[in-house]
Amino acid sequence: MSQGIIDNLVAELTRLPGIGRKSAQRLAFFILSMPANEAKSIADAIIRVKENARFCSNCYNITDSDSCAICTDSSRDKTSICVVEEPSNIIAVERTKIFKGLYHVLLGALSPLDGITPDKLRIDELIQRIKRDGIKEVILATNPNTKGEMTARYITELIKPLGIEISRIAYGLPIGSDIEFADEVTLSKALEGRRTL
Repeated sequence: MSQGIIDNLVAELTRLPGIGRKSAQRLAFFILSMPANEAKSIADAIIRVKENARFCSNCYNITDSDSCAICTDSSRDKTSICVVEEPSNIIAVERTKIFKGLYHVLLGALSPLDGITPDKLRIDELIQRIKRDGIKEVILATNPNTKGEMTARYITELIKPLGIEISRIAYGLPIGSDIEFADEVTLSKALEGRRTL
């Protein structure tokens, strides 16, 4: 067997985020040792997702049909929307099993220096959904960084005149951490997000 085909697979695997050369080599040899049908199943799944994945016409989540499974789920609260930056954020929120409403994916966050202005995000579509669908609550779950904060503030200013409930997810100290090692911004956000017991 030519070493070239292994080198080629290693080179392709290193294109994945977080995969360095050593991890790619381990993966390449693991794939080589797999039964052919399992390796083919992985390859087929990658091809299917590339050929069939598209954005939901309502919320911009990833789906293989016009509307995603969350938007078409009749048990979801249709009056509440959680706004996130990327489709991957939905997976994180869903893992909590707490939020039972709908989502809206912005497909990014405001960053004027990078040329990402409001017209490049799905903010207009969010406002249209709120007005059209009788939304009563919007939860802003953008990332707790400068871009996420700027985006949350911008959206808040647009939604406030509509007279609906709007909130921002709380953030601060992670579970298991020590207060003495927290930076000032994290600790101040934890204090701001405190709740009555």
